[in-house]
Amino acid sequence: MKLEFMKEAIAIAKTSDKDIPIGAIIVKDGKIIAKAVNRREKNQNTVHHAEILAIEKANKKLKNWRLNGCEMYVTLEPCPMCASAILQARIDKLYFGTPDLLNGAFGSKSDMRIIMGYDIEVKGGILEQECSSILNNYFEGLRNA
Repeated sequence: MKLEFMKEAIAIAKTSDKDIPIGAIIVKDGKIIAKAVNRREKNQNTVHHAEILAIEKANKKLKNWRLNGCEMYVTLEPCPMCASAILQARIDKLYFGTPDLLNGAFGSKSDMRIIMGYDIEVKGGILEQECSSILNNYFEGLRNA
């Protein structure tokens, strides 16, 4: 795990505009191969979460639906939809910033590894304060608008 990759995911999250600021990157062999930010509002597409978009970009880059040997860094613990996609993609390691107590699917609310019977290394709380403050600022802005 490298903090520089989570810092990159944080930087991407800050570019979200009107979408919930969540950034995701995928790394293979120590190099970033895909970056994405939430685009549900911008694209008016339910499944355009940062993780899904990053997986699609990595699939195209590697010309393979299997992302063996890859790591994902994401600023918020993935939801069940994204967790399933991460597991189906065969990503080896997941690092996330802020736990999601409402929808987190890697231990906070549920654990898709157990439900689906997949094994993946997961570590949460990476730069949690920075990741959390981006989300808190976003929602505070919405309340004050």
